[in-house]
Amino acid sequence: MIDYFALLKQQRRPWLEPDALKDTFLTLSSELHPDRIHSASAMEKERAQEVYIDLNAAYQCLREPKARLRHLLELERGKLEQVQSIPSAMMNLSLEVAQACREADLFLSKKAKATSPLLQVELFERGQEHVQTLTGVVKQLESRRELLMTELMQVDSIWVQRTAGRETGQLDRIEEIYRLLSYYERWSGHLRERIVQLSL
Repeated sequence: MIDYFALLKQQRRPWLEPDALKDTFLTLSSELHPDRIHSASAMEKERAQEVYIDLNAAYQCLREPKARLRHLLELERGKLEQVQSIPSAMMNLSLEVAQACREADLFLSKKAKATSPLLQVELFERGQEHVQTLTGVVKQLESRRELLMTELMQVDSIWVQRTAGRETGQLDRIEEIYRLLSYYERWSGHLRERIVQLSL
């Protein structure tokens, strides 16, 4: 496994400043630009292209908090196991997401069967009520995600201070944050997909 932190000359840590990371990526990748290596041999150009692909993959991974945390955890602990069950603390939110999606799906099914223009107008207006419900749940998820980002910055400051040895508790909490972000992103995706369908 390529260490994307090392490739982008970053300290291995849970939080990276997005602008600084982008600047580093642009600086490193500009060195591989075709204008800079136009006089290189075909083999050197091919190698530069491979390095650029790796740099781009590293940047895409490290700029996204969830992907960055997964990469960090896999570097520190090895391959992550899939978790099948939702934590009990998340159950109510999970049920709320499922209920909102189920109701939207039922409505969309009914809307698809409507042939009368008058009924379609009426259903469009009722569809906007579902959009508001779904949007409200998305906002809840975004709010929870923002709280996690704040906590992640706090975890990062502790992580940086304890570079000599990582505590299991730190890695456990980083993994919990990673898994929560995964749930939030997946659920948000389901909700947004239905919002788009309802808006058509």
